[in-house]
Amino acid sequence: MRPPLDTPENVEPGNHVAALLRPESAADPSLTSRELASRAFRDALGGFATGVTVLTALAPDGQPVGVTISSFNSVSLQPPLILWSLACDSPRLEAFRRSRHYAVNVLAADQEWISDRFASRDADRFSGVHTIAGMGGVPLLHGCAACFECSSEAHYPGGDHIIFVGRVSRFSRNELAAPLIFHGGRYRVLSDAS
Repeated sequence: MRPPLDTPENVEPGNHVAALLRPESAADPSLTSRELASRAFRDALGGFATGVTVLTALAPDGQPVGVTISSFNSVSLQPPLILWSLACDSPRLEAFRRSRHYAVNVLAADQEWISDRFASRDADRFSGVHTIAGMGGVPLLHGCAACFECSSEAHYPGGDHIIFVGRVSRFSRNELAAPLIFHGGRYRVLSDAS
């Protein structure tokens, strides 16, 4: 089982994405019809393979913050814009809302442990993680498949999430690193086999 991606951090321990994506979870008689519909929607979304990213920034007190997300997309080439979202009840929401800069670190296939760390409730998520300082001092994770350093362009309400739009100021790509993929409630790795 793997920790949840893009979910509030106040979810009970053990309530992982994989558990939500099992078909038998829909048969739980204690669930309301709204909960069943929400889980069915989540199951359908799980059919879309995504990359795994860790968003990093500095909190107003200068402490590094980071969170694992899979809700990351390109928006525009001119100007270079990206978007991502974070749950409204995430304890890190205000730090990202108030940040002038943040980084989207696209994890490599060998960085599952980093995804797990930044999706956990661990108070010191950066312990043992090699970083370098990027724009505005934002920590950039070493060894990623790609990294996008952004200035905060805008944020918008989006249901139970806030949608962030960032203007990419700098980016880098590690052509030798295969990306970490999330699909159907599990981590996956791209294969060259057709």
